[in-house]
Amino acid sequence: MRVGDEIIVITWLHCARREVLNVRPRGDVSHPLTGVFSTRSPDRPNLVGASSREGSGNQSRSFAFGPIEAIDGTPVIDIEPVVETKDY
Repeated sequence: MRVGDEIIVITWLHCARREVLNVRPRGDVSHPLTGVFSTRSPDRPNLVGASSREGSGNQSRSFAFGPIEAIDGTPVIDIEPVVETKDY
């Protein structure tokens, strides 16, 4: 991977509550209950998250990227390069 390459960052949503399926967007009680998949709620039944970003640095054995949609301290479990293919 090189600086500027598009990458997929796979995270473990360690603070998510799996039993929550409906939320009020942004915690605003004036909003109707909405399914978590239609919101940016941190609560998810599937604890794996993915964000697409551009890599911004690569030195030795470290790689910089960001920002991603995750709270500080969220474990990154994998980083994958976006590979364009014509294997359809």
